[in-house]
Amino acid sequence: MKTYRDEAIVLRTQKLGEADRIITVLTHGNGLKRVVAKGVRRTSSKFGARLEPFTVIDAQFYKGRTLDVLTQVETLRPYGLQIASDFELYTRANVMVETAERLSEDEAPGTLYLLLLGALHALANRRHSPDLVMNSFMLRAIAMGGWAPSFWDCAACGKPGPNTGFNVAIGGAVCDACRPPGSHAPSPEAMRLLGDLLSGDWASADASEEFARREASSLVAAWVQWHVERRIKSYSLINASLGA
Repeated sequence: MKTYRDEAIVLRTQKLGEADRIITVLTHGNGLKRVVAKGVRRTSSKFGARLEPFTVIDAQFYKGRTLDVLTQVETLRPYGLQIASDFELYTRANVMVETAERLSEDEAPGTLYLLLLGALHALANRRHSPDLVMNSFMLRAIAMGGWAPSFWDCAACGKPGPNTGFNVAIGGAVCDACRPPGSHAPSPEAMRLLGDLLSGDWASADASEEFARREASSLVAAWVQWHVERRIKSYSLINASLGA
């Protein structure tokens, strides 16, 4: 069939010509798609406002020779409006969608979509701290790709935890015997928080101390960027807002 319909999350948009845009979406059934939305930059466009980043849409596409064309769109969840009005939410959402775009090239349709959908819902409705939501999403997304970190047993020799070191290249927690130079030395509270975020123990995560959250955020950023083999540019927005 020349046309197909799917639920999708808008990840980002870019200008094309005088009135069009290329919309990058993560769909539920067809994975990552880059599609053309014709005429959406005109003031008379019927669905330009429905294609803001982080918005969940029900869309119809027409299969093109190079890029598919977006022909119909309805808003399902206006997370874009909720998130864009709050800079803290906006920066964390950008990190999540940039990571999702990178990982979706290798991930089966549906699984990463549902994970991102749940994370955006929690973020937009402030179910938990924005940093906790972002870091939980990042850890789970990486784990789905086959790179689940260890935050308890030694990733090198399997020595039961807790262990005192953390090394990104080795796979997470490392014991004193396996710990190479340059390894991180996170607090037990940060390691516990990382385990909670990966497993989804929100009661424990929500009760975590601020210093543990800062440590955990730093380790998650290092872990993710190591495994996606590229810098997540959106992290710079968070660093700038923190004066880092």
